[in-house]
Amino acid sequence: MNSDPPTFETLLWERSGSVLTLTLNRPRALNAMTPQMRGELCRALDLADADDAVRAIVFTGSGRAYCAGLDLSAGAGAFDAARRAVEEEPGRDGGGVLALRLFASTKPLIGAINGAAVGIGASMLLPMDIRIASSEARIGFVFARRGIVPDACASWFLPRVVGISRALEWSLGGRLLSADEALAGGLVRELCPPEQLLARARALAHEIADHAAPVSVALTRQLMWRMLGAEHPMAAHRLESAFIAARGAAPDAREGVTSFLEKRPPEFSGRVSSDMPAGYPWWQEPPYRDAAQHAGEVRS
Repeated sequence: MNSDPPTFETLLWERSGSVLTLTLNRPRALNAMTPQMRGELCRALDLADADDAVRAIVFTGSGRAYCAGLDLSAGAGAFDAARRAVEEEPGRDGGGVLALRLFASTKPLIGAINGAAVGIGASMLLPMDIRIASSEARIGFVFARRGIVPDACASWFLPRVVGISRALEWSLGGRLLSADEALAGGLVRELCPPEQLLARARALAHEIADHAAPVSVALTRQLMWRMLGAEHPMAAHRLESAFIAARGAAPDAREGVTSFLEKRPPEFSGRVSSDMPAGYPWWQEPPYRDAAQHAGEVRS
């Protein structure tokens, strides 16, 4: 891979060792989401997944906001424009495309919520694995207050993250949540003084990147998320049995045990790009067109 960092118009890419920081970078617009930003985030995730040197990703925003939601500069027709954001499939929610790309990541994702996270700025955080926030952050699932419904697959993610009753309370009323309420509700795991937020997020990323086998991390991430929809724990048992057998015979498992016995940091050699075990992926992504056809049938 080219050693020069990629360039974007709406994002900043900064890699320090094995931790990549992606910063939403439209501070004058409070990092409001545009189709270009959504596309650049998806591209950045593609590049990060293809780069074995990246072992964890931190997301944050520049300036005083994380992401103030969809860019409403189009005025009253802003959401009509948003429906056309995915040009290859008109009518498809661009936020959902981003959420599904985050969901599919092979790298652990950490959200560092530095300020306001509203609308898509809140819902894009849900597929991330760990979320921490500045004590000054405000978070809002404000869709009903704008006359629309949740985006970015939030109706799937939010109840799984915070429970159905809290998800409904926050979404039906659409009020802004304080950082303290987001913490109490389980949306974020901890609060930090603003000046310490990014350092803390990167420290959490390094806990994973510096001590855990990347292939094991990628498998664990997908197992945990995808088992949320399993009908019975037997589905998890079958997959875990197969992957424990495969990983147990791999060099990473020997290195994990040897480094523990020798009381030294591990040096895992397995690569996500080339060493995922047979049987991965074990799922088939459902095509969007089926959902679109179903929606058409419901409308008719």
